[in-house]
Amino acid sequence: MKRAGIFIGGIVGLVLGIVGTVFCAGPVSRVVRNNNGPDPLQAGNSDRFEDYVMCTGAVAVNPRAPTDGVWLLDYRAGKLLATVIDRSQGGKILGFAELNIAQEFGIPPKQNVHFMMTTGTIAQGQAALYVAETTTGKFAVYTLGPDPAGQQGVVIRRHDMVLFRKNPG
Repeated sequence: MKRAGIFIGGIVGLVLGIVGTVFCAGPVSRVVRNNNGPDPLQAGNSDRFEDYVMCTGAVAVNPRAPTDGVWLLDYRAGKLLATVIDRSQGGKILGFAELNIAQEFGIPPKQNVHFMMTTGTIAQGQAALYVAETTTGKFAVYTLGPDPAGQQGVVIRRHDMVLFRKNPG
């Protein structure tokens, strides 16, 4: 009799665990494209806190040694900062390239702004940074590459800027 109670208790616990997992995880959905199966799971590569946004993405400084680029947008200062992590030197940060993002987007001082940014892969081992500012309605594409002056470090290059909304505001 005691064994039957333990067995039933184990089954009830198992069922409750499964139900709790399904309840906490929410509905499971599968998006299928071109009948090739579900999309792969992808982790985010950005985060924000108060007046700062940070993203990461690959930078093709040296094709034989893939490296990570780090982008940091500072709302208060109106600056976009970027650096690479040099694995050959044990994860050393190579200094920051800097871009006046307020000037790039034509934003007057002390204007209420809202930037969004993320990275995406544009070539093997090279990410682009996509930046949108909702007040001006502007969208820009940047990459990070080696300094053409030959110094150790990187430079930020803007490739394009367009309006994503005809009448901002």
